[in-house]
Amino acid sequence: MAAKKPKFYVVWKGRKPGVYESWDEAKAQTDGFDGPLFKSFDSKSAALNAYKDKPHQHIGQGPKPAGKQGKLPGLVGDPNEDSLVVDAAWNTATGDMEYQGIYLATRQRLFLMGPYRDGTNNIGEFLAIVHALALLHQKNSNIPVYSDSRTAIGWVQKKKANTKLEETGRNAELFDLIERAETWLKTHRFANPVLKWETTVWGENPADFGRK
Repeated sequence: MAAKKPKFYVVWKGRKPGVYESWDEAKAQTDGFDGPLFKSFDSKSAALNAYKDKPHQHIGQGPKPAGKQGKLPGLVGDPNEDSLVVDAAWNTATGDMEYQGIYLATRQRLFLMGPYRDGTNNIGEFLAIVHALALLHQKNSNIPVYSDSRTAIGWVQKKKANTKLEETGRNAELFDLIERAETWLKTHRFANPVLKWETTVWGENPADFGRK
């Protein structure tokens, strides 16, 4: 397995703006800070040069999907603080997957599930969204749910996890959870908006596991 390339992080607006060589350092400057502005770069030189510029010259300027118009920071607005944000982590070496959800306003973790063997990141994101919806349904809450996976959001909308992952003896528990999640979506009504976390504008998903 190839070594993971290092990332460098520019914090334009945070507790202590600057260039950082690890996500943990950058996160300490931005996590819980009101309106942070930050972005990752593939090289230290690119990060140092970007730090000299205005943040709007770089935030939201990543590659855009073909045939789709990218969103500009000024048109996205701010995320709703009264919301639940989910994310998944998939270990490329072991195939293990886990997911979690936090309440955005306080950064309080509301659930952490896994690890599950032989999963995928999209499956984790899908299960995390449904877990969040079920939890909020129990609390009679219609607050939004954010995920940074367009694929998982699409699966939730279709009430079907369209995964190509093959079921094995190792991941049988995971496929049972997928079936239960699909059944829940088909048998429950919910008014919670399921929204895309706009990473290029708002920064890293707050529910991220911090293993960049």
